[in-house]
Amino acid sequence: MSKKKGLSGIEGVEKANVNFAAELAKVTIPIAGMSCASCVEKIEKKLRSTDGVVRASVNLATEKATVEYFEDHVSISELKKAIESVGYKALEVTEEAVDKEKEARRREIKTLKTKFAFGASLSVLIFLGSFPEWFLWVPGFLSNYFVLLVLATPVQFYVGFQFYRGFIAALRHKTADMNTLIAIGTSAAYFYSVAVTLFPPYFAAKGIEAAAYYDTAAIIITLIILGRLLEAKAKGETSEAIKKLMGLRAKTARVVRNGGEVDIPVEDVQVGDLVIVRPGEKIPVDGIVREGYSAVDESMLTGESMPMEKRKGDEVIGGTLNKTGTFKFQAMKVGKDTALAQIIKLVEEAQGSKAPIQGLADRVAGIFVPVVITIAIITFLAWYFFGPKPALTFALSNFVAVLIIACPCALGLATPTAIMVGTGKGAENGVLIRSGESLETAHKLNTIILDKTGTLTKGKPAVTDIIPNSFPEGEVLRIAASVEKNSEHPLGEAIVAKAKEKEIELSDAEEFEAIPGQGIKAKVNGKAVLLGNLKLMQEENVKLEKLGKAAERLSDEGKTAMFLAVDKVPAGVIAVADTLKENSREAVERLRKLGLEVVMITGDNKRTAEAIAKQAGIERVLAEVLPEDKANEVKKLQEEGKLVAMVGDGINDAPALAQADVGIAIGTGTDVAMEASDITLITGDLQGVVTSIELSKKTMSTIRQNLFWAFFYNIALIPVAAGILYPFFKILLNPVLAAAAMAFSSVSVVSNSLRLKKFKRR
Repeated sequence: MSKKKGLSGIEGVEKANVNFAAELAKVTIPIAGMSCASCVEKIEKKLRSTDGVVRASVNLATEKATVEYFEDHVSISELKKAIESVGYKALEVTEEAVDKEKEARRREIKTLKTKFAFGASLSVLIFLGSFPEWFLWVPGFLSNYFVLLVLATPVQFYVGFQFYRGFIAALRHKTADMNTLIAIGTSAAYFYSVAVTLFPPYFAAKGIEAAAYYDTAAIIITLIILGRLLEAKAKGETSEAIKKLMGLRAKTARVVRNGGEVDIPVEDVQVGDLVIVRPGEKIPVDGIVREGYSAVDESMLTGESMPMEKRKGDEVIGGTLNKTGTFKFQAMKVGKDTALAQIIKLVEEAQGSKAPIQGLADRVAGIFVPVVITIAIITFLAWYFFGPKPALTFALSNFVAVLIIACPCALGLATPTAIMVGTGKGAENGVLIRSGESLETAHKLNTIILDKTGTLTKGKPAVTDIIPNSFPEGEVLRIAASVEKNSEHPLGEAIVAKAKEKEIELSDAEEFEAIPGQGIKAKVNGKAVLLGNLKLMQEENVKLEKLGKAAERLSDEGKTAMFLAVDKVPAGVIAVADTLKENSREAVERLRKLGLEVVMITGDNKRTAEAIAKQAGIERVLAEVLPEDKANEVKKLQEEGKLVAMVGDGINDAPALAQADVGIAIGTGTDVAMEASDITLITGDLQGVVTSIELSKKTMSTIRQNLFWAFFYNIALIPVAAGILYPFFKILLNPVLAAAAMAFSSVSVVSNSLRLKKFKRR
């Protein structure tokens, strides 16, 4: 996007020494092997230092890297090599990647379940055997150190194998991460216990209590595996919106081929095919109804609960559900061009993006593990040389506790999990949020500009008033519609539409004459009819009497008044206007309650603009603004120090949408204008604007809660694990409790983000 929050690419381009004319590309690369926020920092740092890369963002929750790069300077294979050079595995970038990723997630959960069940069963036995004084009924042989060694070894090296694998990979690349902390901490407890088991006389000679810590090592590993299992399940739930959207895709389509009906895979549908849809079937692709009538449930895509009526000429969206009738439609968009495919792509990109608020957590994570290891070593030395007896026992216990408690996982999950749920929930409600940055900015808005035509109003003239004079109201409408029956003018079409709505039978007009800038002359049923403005009536010497004042009142309300005269006798006045959408006034009121100043912008004259604004409950109006000047009006408000959102149709308002801090495009049906905006509303309902801002506020509140607890957890508990409370209260943190707390911190952050799933559009 061509706005201030577009590419931060100038620095990247200068660094890479590449040509500005080169093609900028974007790729999402799945990554295996990430375990915490420090992994994210390492991969991002490596990618950003690669020549040709403009921007790189790594998401721990989705386990993907999104990279913007110059195609003629760096290839995808080189990007993958950069990822692998810091110890992680870059997976294939293919259309089938989503299915492979889902299968990998399923296998991961299955493996973690197996390991947890195995580790838990052995850990229980180890725990019972480690405390015979507590469990007098336990057989004596279970307390034998050699038996405990046999039980603990598979837990250490089978259940905990992934931590050693990660530790060795990090060591090979001279880095450190969460695996480093767990591997060092549990290995210290395990190998100390092995030494005690194999060489008890050595410890006795040194006056050191020969106590084994097999229970500590085994239970820590098992608890961390449990945390990983719960985290993997919860992370799967955060991407539920994508699963729902993908589940909407039809598998087959019934098309007309060679004069007959044939069922084919949806991938084989071509533009122009005539597709048949029966009740209860999914609409396979986007198109236009050519025959038949039905009601279609579009709730999953638009958030609208009521089925939408579809008849000849109406658009239908692939993935929506046909409810009642059978109809035929012509395929207009297929494959990746359908609205559903575009929506899935946009939601995936948004869920993989990163909000600026995550920056602090990433910077902390970059230095976190080395700092923790340093603190753990200092803790060990302090307790060993200055602690009470048995000094080695105290030193080892606190050393392990510090390493285990200090997991940066929660920091890495705090923002992306909330963004995944928030953007997914938006998609369920017909609100497409482009990125985490857009989501973060939206909650800080204090001014919102609403374009009038097509945003506040329906964008289509409609008859609002019929004031009869010497003829009944129905007759006034019948004569006027008969004159306008063949007209292509929007005002004439509105009059004819009103007559059709009331099922009025029309007559044929004769001697039809259009008078530019004034109106129409014609004959209906042998009578001379005039339909037009005040100037036409004056030139034809029609005395309007009280109708003139009625027309003035209608004009003051922003309506276009047309006089009807039959045989020079004033028959009545018909008023036509672009009317407000049903929910516009309520939406404006809710926006104001959210603390936003609401401004209306339009190219209409001031009187009409103020009349519409009054109906909508808007006080500040920018009238007579040309489309090309709308961006300047947005800029003026920004210069007043306001954070501005612009709401428009995404086509002629594109410059203003791009200039605004947040651009919100109103889309209808398959016309989803995604490129110029930060947020796109699939339907034309202005309530979606309210939904997007409310969702932004709730998501950002959740992110702040997550980050607060993630930082608070580490800041508060690392000193406790180091033993800072012992001199005052004789309190030490057991390493097993440290492992439980560490696992709980990650799960609690993801669980807190999942609360956003309860968000409901009002």
